[in-house]
Amino acid sequence: MRRPLVLVLALLALVIAGCGGHRSVQPMMVGSGSGPESALVGQLYAAALRYYGTPAEVTAVKGALDALDSGEVTVLPGFTGQLLRLFDPDAVAHSDEQVYRDLVSVLPEGVAAGDYTMSAQDKPAMVVTEATASAWGGTDLSVLRRNCDKVVPGAVAGSHPPSSIGICVPRKVREFADRESLFAALRQGTINAAWATTADPEIPSEFVALADRTALIRAENLIPLYRRNALSERQILALNEIAGVLDTGSLADMRRKVAEGADARAVAEDFLQANPLGH
Repeated sequence: MRRPLVLVLALLALVIAGCGGHRSVQPMMVGSGSGPESALVGQLYAAALRYYGTPAEVTAVKGALDALDSGEVTVLPGFTGQLLRLFDPDAVAHSDEQVYRDLVSVLPEGVAAGDYTMSAQDKPAMVVTEATASAWGGTDLSVLRRNCDKVVPGAVAGSHPPSSIGICVPRKVREFADRESLFAALRQGTINAAWATTADPEIPSEFVALADRTALIRAENLIPLYRRNALSERQILALNEIAGVLDTGSLADMRRKVAEGADARAVAEDFLQANPLGH
């Protein structure tokens, strides 16, 4: 009678050991920069991986691409235009699709790219008052062709706005310490154009962000880079699904919540709960 009991105990030990091994699976590491915006983006892709069953965590890294190359991280989200500029400083592409194609063609060996977010971008945006938009004759950047000499631009120090918009090369940008002082100067008329970005949650509603229907400014769509041959098809699908649910307004809204003190991981998970993947 003892032998069956011994067998049962042995099987139970194997089951417990198996469960313990499952709990010790190392999470997939998603890289991010040190800023809150970068951390939010990292949490969004990590949440997508978890949504499809892969344990994933976000880690802030200094040399993000070096971390991807070394294997410190497996996934690294970024923006298409910035990445293209990094890998090919002489690239001239501006439209969403062409920037993506050119980026994919110059990625280092061992690095692959997922789908880019066609409806979500965070590229430079020129913000003006309604009165200025009316005086210039429209709410699209194309109005600068005939008003370039009138542009008095400002930007937050260190933000590196475009030096040209199509054929328009505005005068030197006046720098401000923060967004609050930048938009105060726009309101007071010290400047008549403020550089922000399309997903900036702090643009006051009284102002107008000029549209860019003809891609005068290079695209900056969100995209996941990852180590080639390191992900399963299901994991790649998880990353690509973000492109189907994220838009610029949602990105700006999540950034606003994080800026107000919300936890970036919780914000990302709440977004996917409200916008389920695979639907």
